[in-house]
Amino acid sequence: MKTVVGNLKGGTGKSTVAFNLALWLANMARPVVLCDLDPQNTLRDAVDVRVEEGHMPTVSVFGSIPKQADGDVIIDVGLSNMEAVRVALGRADRVLIPVTPSQADVWATQQFLDIIDDSTKGGKRPDVITFLNRADTHPAATENAETQGVLQEIPGMTVLDNKLSQRMAFRRSFSEGMGVFELEPRGKAAIELNALAEALFA
Repeated sequence: MKTVVGNLKGGTGKSTVAFNLALWLANMARPVVLCDLDPQNTLRDAVDVRVEEGHMPTVSVFGSIPKQADGDVIIDVGLSNMEAVRVALGRADRVLIPVTPSQADVWATQQFLDIIDDSTKGGKRPDVITFLNRADTHPAATENAETQGVLQEIPGMTVLDNKLSQRMAFRRSFSEGMGVFELEPRGKAAIELNALAEALFA
């Protein structure tokens, strides 16, 4: 199963999501490889830190999509290389779009759907799944529900009820080469990540 994690807008947490999902699969003893197609090489840096710190299990990182791979392939795409993005979309079984709760992200998601359709013309369109990432944790905030509602009105994709909130644990764990479920196994971030991963890979 090849899963592309992408969106047109920067700052949606694509690399953090891809890294955590890959580590979740690895900790479940499921074969998984990461593909870092972003020229910034953020995923490769995080995995290098993980190896240096001796965290197990390790995850392999490729700079391109392997022609053959056992198990799951998680692909992080960088928008500075649109040719690589289109190739990845053409080979994907599904596309996972993290969306932060803002109107700009909704617009970017709609534009990204057009790119997905254009990149997969003449072939099988991958399943498109989206969810709220970096959601507001304030109980009085309305942006989460508003964004969720607008996303559900956009045809051509599945909107998950699961969300990942804006939590320090995601930043801390990523910089330490760990999944949030490893850094704070009983924390709220770990609970959210586990629920999202189970919805996607159970």
